[in-house]
Amino acid sequence: MIDRRKVTAALAALLTAETGMPVGLSRMPKANPPYYLLYSVDTSVSGAPLADESEDISLVYQVTSVSGPDPTKPTSAGTLDQAEWLADKARTAILRRDPNTGQWAASITIPGAKVTCRTLETEPGATSDPNDGIISYVQRFRVDLTSA
Repeated sequence: MIDRRKVTAALAALLTAETGMPVGLSRMPKANPPYYLLYSVDTSVSGAPLADESEDISLVYQVTSVSGPDPTKPTSAGTLDQAEWLADKARTAILRRDPNTGQWAASITIPGAKVTCRTLETEPGATSDPNDGIISYVQRFRVDLTSA
């Protein structure tokens, strides 16, 4: 069986490495905004029976990009521009391919599993009122894996 927690950890590591931003797993990281929140949303299993070691799994993750005030500027607030910039960085980190090989530019390495597909599932976009101090931007990515 493919261990979801290992996939979650690998995706968080990819986001951190590729964007240089902190990533919180379902909760705020120990950092001021900007940062990402990574949520495990949905799972479906196909292929062999659950007791078999050779199944395929499809996992959906929500990446929430969080823009916020500059702690050095008391009257500042998060901006839609910063939230969209964060979302662009996350989308690029997860979906970017090498134009020469067609392979993903950043790998998601999970022992015993191989990533077969990555897609943008949905992108509702900005979820906060621009007058709020913090602006968030939501994207959901599907990652399909098979046993290696």
